[in-house]
Amino acid sequence: MTEKDLSEAYARVQDAKGYLHIDQKREELANLERQSADADFWSDVAHAQQVSKQASALRETIAQYDAAQSLAEDIAAAWELAREDVAFEEEASSLLAELSVQLDALEVESWFTGRFDAGDAILTINPGAGGDEAQDWTEMLYRMYVRYTQRKGWKVEALDIVPGAGIGLDKATIQIEGRNAYGMLRSEIGVHRLVRISPTDKEKRRHTTFAAVQVLPVLPDDIEVELDPMDVEVQVYRSTGHGGQGVNTTDSAVRLIHKPSGIVVTCQDQRSQLQNKEAAFRVLRARLYEIEEQKRQSEVDELRGDVRHIEFGSQIRNYVLYPYQLVKDVRSGVETSNVDSVLDGDLDDFVIGYHKWLASQ
Repeated sequence: MTEKDLSEAYARVQDAKGYLHIDQKREELANLERQSADADFWSDVAHAQQVSKQASALRETIAQYDAAQSLAEDIAAAWELAREDVAFEEEASSLLAELSVQLDALEVESWFTGRFDAGDAILTINPGAGGDEAQDWTEMLYRMYVRYTQRKGWKVEALDIVPGAGIGLDKATIQIEGRNAYGMLRSEIGVHRLVRISPTDKEKRRHTTFAAVQVLPVLPDDIEVELDPMDVEVQVYRSTGHGGQGVNTTDSAVRLIHKPSGIVVTCQDQRSQLQNKEAAFRVLRARLYEIEEQKRQSEVDELRGDVRHIEFGSQIRNYVLYPYQLVKDVRSGVETSNVDSVLDGDLDDFVIGYHKWLASQ
């Protein structure tokens, strides 16, 4: 460690204060805390929960920055002591490495500035053509994302898990609750391609399989979406999912058909018909909002003379299990031969690598 290293560390801490808008966040937090101190704060439970969630996220970011600043001061103190006792130089170097990790995490935090980035996400996996093979791949991806959320300490809730006719899943929709869940998981939107020896092929031939991942934000209650209840046909049917005791013996599953757009949303993994209906409307609102946003963006692109066509079938990531082992993201170039670890939910290198790539574009 050198004086230059110490100076650069201090500069990074100051940079973090700027790009994280720490002073502004302190003011926002103070304002939210004043709101929560009002006597009638909990009279509107939904609003109160939203304010509390915002305040919690602000506290966490501020605490992370304060911890980094405090650590920088500890490094400076250890470095000063090292002038008289070289044993402190090793401590200063160790603390500097710790600070670097913290500052990297703060840099990642700064990327998620979109309107819904800090919030929760609805993730849906649909198999491509290929029958049992594609449905098995869908279940593998479902397990991968569940394990990823567990590694992150996030909460995952099954909304609609549809078993395949033979093996695997015909569809999986889950809600993921955690800090920056939507912002992080935007990296997963697109087609995922698997190459392997099919376990369903008696001749042990190599197969290529596809599945599509869609990620939507869980919309806050104050977001207005044009949704006339008269335009929605509500159907109920017997659940075939994994929703717990009694779920397969009652007509608890819900299917929503939005007649103007043709969008169909199903939900069957909650414990009651009412819960399934609420979850299905949550997904429908998010999908309608996404459609409107895409229309607005298309209009802006057309005015700019820059009409871009995004092909649904273009894969974003390849998972090769045979004849060699490799997972590679075709956008960021991030790759690893540790396929088993990735399929077990070790996705941070790919998620963060995508956002680094996006920030550089």
